[in-house]
Parts: sequence; C-alpha cells; structure tokens
Amino acid sequence: MSPQSSISRPLAPSTSPAPDRTLPAVSIGLVVAICLVAANLRTSLTGVGTLLPAIENGSGLTASWGGLLSTLPLLTFAATSPLVARASHRFGSARLLVAALGALTVGTAVRSLPSVICLFAGTVILSAAIAFGNVLLPALIRRSVPAHRIQGVSALYITVMGVTAAVSSGISAPLSHTLPGSWHTALAWGVAFSVAAFFVWLPRMRGDKPQAGDGVTRSPVPWRSGLAWQVSMFMGLQSLAFYTAVAWLPSILIHHGTSGTTAGWMLFYYQLMSLASGSLLPLFTRGRHDQRWTAAGGSVVLAAGFVVLLSAPGLSVVACTLLGLGTGVCLVLALTFQSQRAGSAGEVAALAGMAQSIGYLVAASGPLLLGILHDATNSWTLPLVVLVGLCVAMAGAGYGAGRDRLVRYSAR
Repeated sequence: MSPQSSISRPLAPSTSPAPDRTLPAVSIGLVVAICLVAANLRTSLTGVGTLLPAIENGSGLTASWGGLLSTLPLLTFAATSPLVARASHRFGSARLLVAALGALTVGTAVRSLPSVICLFAGTVILSAAIAFGNVLLPALIRRSVPAHRIQGVSALYITVMGVTAAVSSGISAPLSHTLPGSWHTALAWGVAFSVAAFFVWLPRMRGDKPQAGDGVTRSPVPWRSGLAWQVSMFMGLQSLAFYTAVAWLPSILIHHGTSGTTAGWMLFYYQLMSLASGSLLPLFTRGRHDQRWTAAGGSVVLAAGFVVLLSAPGLSVVACTLLGLGTGVCLVLALTFQSQRAGSAGEVAALAGMAQSIGYLVAASGPLLLGILHDATNSWTLPLVVLVGLCVAMAGAGYGAGRDRLVRYSAR
C-alpha cells in the first residue's frame, strides 16, 4: 500500500488526530523556545533594505545586483522548502531545527565578511536555514500544542517575528554609523538571536526520534490536493502583497509628493497595523475552525488599501491602515492553515514545504513585476491595478483554504 493522491476531507471530531486530545497545556519554556525561533525568521533579512545603499557604495554593486541580493532569500526559500519534510522525516524535527539555527549563525557571520562572494554566499546559507525554520516551526507547533491553542501560538510567534523584523529595519542603519565595521557589522547583529535559540533548543533534541526510525510513513508532498494548492496560493499571494508593499510603498508615496521621512514612517505604521491585527485575530476567531470568510475578508481589506492608494494617494493613512489590517489577518491565517489543514506533524511538514516553496516563488515575482510595470509605464497606476486583481484572486484562494477540512492521503 502506498500513498496516492491527496484529497480534502471534512474535519470532524472523529477525524481529529488523537495526539491533540492528549497534549498537555503549553509550557512557558516551549513558548519562549518558539518565540526565539520566530525572532530569527526575518531579522537577518529586513535590515538589508535600509543598508542597501551603503552596501552598493561600499562593495561596488550595481542596482541590479543589489536587487538580486534582496530577491535571493525568496528564491532560496522556494528552492529549499520542499526538502525540509524529507529531512525532518529522516533526522527529526528538533534536531533539524538545531542544525538550521547553527547554519543561520554561520551564514550570518559569513555574510558580514568584507567580500562580495561572502556577501552572497552567506545570504544563501542563512536564507536556506531560515527556510528550514519556516517549515519546521508550524510542524513543531502542530506536534506540541493542543489544537485549540494553535492559532494563538501562531499569532504570538508571528507578532514576535514582526516586531524583531521592524526593529531590525530601524536599527540597522544607525548601527552601521556607530559600530566599527560599518554595514558589515550591522548585517551581523542578529546573530545574537540565532545563538540564543540554538542553546534553548539544544536540550529539546533529547527524545526527538527520526520518524523513519519509528516506522512512521513519511508524508509525501500533497501536489494533487486542491486544498493544498489553495493553502499554497493563499500563502504566496499574501507574501507577494507584503514584500511588494515593503519594497515599493515608500516609492509610491514619494511619487505622489510625500517626503522621504514621512514615507518611511508610513511604512513603519503599515507594519504596526499589521502586527496589531495579527495579534488580535485569535480573540475574534477563538474556537472557530471554519475561516473562509475571515480569509476572504482580510484579502478584500488588503485590496481596498491598494484601491485607496490608487484613487486617493493623499489618504495615505487610510490606505496604510487598510493594508496593515489585511496583511496581519492574512499572514496569521496563511501560517495557521499550514498547521490546521494537516492531520499530523509529518503532514504539516509536507504541506508547509509545498506552501512555502510555491509561496515564496510567487512572492519573489512581486517586487520585480511591479518594478518592470512601473518602468514600462512610468506610472504606479497599472502596478496597483495588478495588485488589486491579485488580492481578489487571494480572496478566492483564502475562501477555499479556510474550509474546515484536512488534507488527506488515500492508499491504493
């Protein structure tokens, strides 16, 4: 008997995985460990944007190479994510996470060395390590956290991820002016989080047996599941909207007469609203497994933000409020679906690997596509119209992904 195609089945009490009913309450130690991993998932990436002018000036990189440096992590995520489920099955999730945290520390250090080759090589290493963390963390949460706590814990780690990302964006440039080594040193400050997470997770490797050694069948990637594709496309489109906004929102506002300083503060406000909505979402959806209208509604709010930015750019506060509210809701749901729509930790790793591989490949195209459209039309009108259309498509994917169902595997 071998796994065939993945199908969607209704989620009923009788089909809920038994381990969820016997899991103990979430310990403070586990929450701290999860949050430390979350602190590493964006910190090493978001500071690059503010340092990019200094990096280009100091290393002689052209703007095109600087753009590649910004896109390289997303491409690495897309290439690496499908490998995580197989590796997790062979080595164990906690062991693999510790190895990824060690690789993240090494990659961050290599990236900060005074060499263009090290700059790109370190970026690939740390991005691959982050990709492993992106996939493993939902699987570990699914295995260690009771079902009714998954969304709350997911929202917490997403909040930590967002806060540390915002802090990294804000302090990287000042650190480059005050620390010896300029931008090289500023690129390496996040290593403190990876070292701390490494030592916190090191004791948690005890008892983490590889699934292959327990006779557990590895879950294949559910390429044939419609539900898995809806989860993946929802992940991809919300990531595209976020990374595109981070890359181009200040430029759009400046194009319409906003000062550079104000545009920077509006980007900060956008991220603040995203954190707020993501943190509050579990309070309004507690105990609700059907998230169809929540996912579709968040996508529509995000689309409305782009519509305001397109039709009334002077109302930038309104636009950024809507964009932030929609982004926070969609991000929490996109990551939560990867845990809720699978029946076991192994299936979570397989689904998360698929969702994040496709998702980051889609996301990588967003900033580049908008830049090409803007250069071709010398206007932000067509790029924003395209974003509105993509948000409408995201609403459809979210409505499907939000159904109270599980991705299952049938046997021949």
